[in-house]
Amino acid sequence: MSTAIAEPIVTDAQKQQFQEEGFFILKNIVPADMLQMLREDCSYFIGYQDAQMDAANETTMGITHRSKRYFIGNRYRMSHRMWRFIYSDLMAQVAAAALGPDVYLFNEQWVVKGADVGMKFAWHQDSGYVKFGDPTTTHIPYLTCWITLDDVSEKNGTVYLLPHSRAGTKDTIFDHEKEEGTNDLIGYTGDDPGDPVIAPAGSIVAFSSYCFHRSGANHTPNMRRIYLAQYSALPIKSTKGGLWAMAVPFIKNGEVIYNHEDDTADKYGPGLREGGAS
Repeated sequence: MSTAIAEPIVTDAQKQQFQEEGFFILKNIVPADMLQMLREDCSYFIGYQDAQMDAANETTMGITHRSKRYFIGNRYRMSHRMWRFIYSDLMAQVAAAALGPDVYLFNEQWVVKGADVGMKFAWHQDSGYVKFGDPTTTHIPYLTCWITLDDVSEKNGTVYLLPHSRAGTKDTIFDHEKEEGTNDLIGYTGDDPGDPVIAPAGSIVAFSSYCFHRSGANHTPNMRRIYLAQYSALPIKSTKGGLWAMAVPFIKNGEVIYNHEDDTADKYGPGLREGGAS
């Protein structure tokens, strides 16, 4: 059964800004009950990630550094309720405004900076992580929804965006190099500092996977918590033919078609990728 998407909350001007500059921002848009749910599940999955590192006797896994910075990806099927946000009418409106009438869930993850010691994250394109693993990829831009679980500022490590017009990224995925010590991929080394996002908790920063972005360190006594939901207009496949992460059907011909009972890793991909967003 499909359902029509409600009246749009994304303006025509914001849609145009996304097409021309690679992003738009919706402040204070996530309902309070959904925001609380995301915060609660975030705490659970941080504990889950810590337990995994304890079992492996490691303090670093990929680009996750214990207590400093977490990237915890594609765990929503382990939650009995997160799907209600990922496939909500709110996210349908945001995704359709950026991508058009057909939308798939591509990836989802938590990005958390620890209190006081939360690490910066280098300039990159989210698509740069795909290209780094699949150098001849030709995928079209997908959408990153950077959702604030806390108020974000320059002091606690907010994201900085570099508009397409200043970076030349509208149609290009740049080569990225891995930074020793952090395992970050770096795709831009220029002087432009980017534009910081200052926004309250419950905001959505929607940006193209081709858009360069970075984030600063967290210098506050509280964590800076972000939830990412990433969507694509088409399944993103590697040059060998397999799915890069996931391709869970969400919207078809402008109507929500997601079926929770039908959503399995065996059918739509397990995800299990890491990287991108700040």
